[in-house]
Amino acid sequence: MGERTASASAINKSLCFFFTVTTLFFMLSWLFVLRSTRSEATRGSTNSLNLFSSFNESDSDQVQHQKNVEELEVEPSFGNRAILVDNAQAPTTTLHVKQQQQNHVHGEEDVPCKPRDKVVLRVFMYDLPPEFHFGLLDWKPEGNVKSVWPDIKAKAPHYPGGLNLQHSIEYWLTLDLLASELPEAEASSSNARSVIRVGNSSEADVIFVPFFSSLCYNRFSKAGPREKRSRNKVLQEKLVKYVKAQEEWKRSGGKDHVILAHHPNSMLDARMKLWPGAFILSDFGRYPHNIANVEKDVIAPYKHVVGSYVDDQSSFDSRPTLLYFQGAIYRKDGGHVRHELYYLLKNEKNVHFSFGSVQKGGIRKATEGMRSSKFCLNIAGDTPSSNRLFDAIASHCVPVIISDEIELPYEDVLDYSQFCIFVRTRDALKKRFLVNFIRSIGKEEWTRMWNRLKEVESIFEFQFPSQEGDAVHMIWQAIARKVPFMKLKTNRSRRFLRSLYGNDTGNKSIPAPPDFW
Repeated sequence: MGERTASASAINKSLCFFFTVTTLFFMLSWLFVLRSTRSEATRGSTNSLNLFSSFNESDSDQVQHQKNVEELEVEPSFGNRAILVDNAQAPTTTLHVKQQQQNHVHGEEDVPCKPRDKVVLRVFMYDLPPEFHFGLLDWKPEGNVKSVWPDIKAKAPHYPGGLNLQHSIEYWLTLDLLASELPEAEASSSNARSVIRVGNSSEADVIFVPFFSSLCYNRFSKAGPREKRSRNKVLQEKLVKYVKAQEEWKRSGGKDHVILAHHPNSMLDARMKLWPGAFILSDFGRYPHNIANVEKDVIAPYKHVVGSYVDDQSSFDSRPTLLYFQGAIYRKDGGHVRHELYYLLKNEKNVHFSFGSVQKGGIRKATEGMRSSKFCLNIAGDTPSSNRLFDAIASHCVPVIISDEIELPYEDVLDYSQFCIFVRTRDALKKRFLVNFIRSIGKEEWTRMWNRLKEVESIFEFQFPSQEGDAVHMIWQAIARKVPFMKLKTNRSRRFLRSLYGNDTGNKSIPAPPDFW
């Protein structure tokens, strides 16, 4: 028994010794491997550090600066005066910024708004009957000539003035397309051309639907004494029937169609049936996200109603009014902020906040008021946007935008924070916050923004004939930037045509999406 115990103990000792030696050998082997590969890893790591060294050095100050901004809870640059504070105390001083940080769009000096690439958009336009476009302006072909379009070389039909003008985008774009066919356009410099009308839809980038929907709503949204339905509703129904019957719509499911609906109440019925197309809108305030969104649609500026401020020689000191607003104060939907701000600001020194309309010299009064003011309020009304922003730009009055859901034209190529002030609604409604913040903006900072306003004002100007860099040109360029997305959506929708129809897919069209409602 004792011998057996001694034998077992000897075996255990042997196994323990063997395990210890094996473990030591294994560890020494790994140390040798790690030592032999260390130099290579160190070299690779050094290269990686060198590769990103410029990033780390250039961004370290930005990271620290961002931390400081978050601690202060207020943007430090006049070029980004978006207010992101939660405390009740308003800022009383303006933070100083190096002049080189105040670059223009894409870092280009003296360039109002530089598009990414020069693109001549090829557009196929439907020859809709005149009742959809210039017929709404009481235009008729002369004599017995059956013409769809007016002879714009002789005279373009007149567009009504007043508030009708603010949503007249459809008029200017259609005129520009017609003008692109004139011999003068063919002979003009390619740098000045942003669009060309093509006769073959297969050669086009987009399909243009020339329905003057905003004008139709403004003039014909109410049924006449002997009408069961308004002319506006009837034309929308006819438009949907016409467009959906076209081969161009069937070919893409409508995804490459450009549809004008700038007035928030225009196309109320047709929008739910033509929604696969790209809408030209003023904002998304009255649209479900599935119908309209920033990915597929284009936001276009209003045409300003006040006159352009030509040869503006004013200055910070020569504009006595600090903050200006004149317009409808009591609004529905998101416009409640207007009357709340009215009660907060009505008794403030050098602040003009009053009711106004286009009647009884309202436009003249607004022009004089904006030109004599340093800052002009642009507050959300029935919808997130209003023409007041573009009136302020035309008057070189620095806009103060209080509209959390606003979308702005060409914002993918234009930095509005260089010439606009953005204030969140909840901050603006804090007692004395807004007026204290505006008073904190000094003469030098205001003057830089005022100069920038004068540089960018041309990209919000509508005119015929259009000029390079004006609003018409910029809208066409914005549409051109949507073309890759249109093609992507169209090509994706073709994925299963072969599995559904076999090899005979040549005459098959992409099924149009069902109506939203």
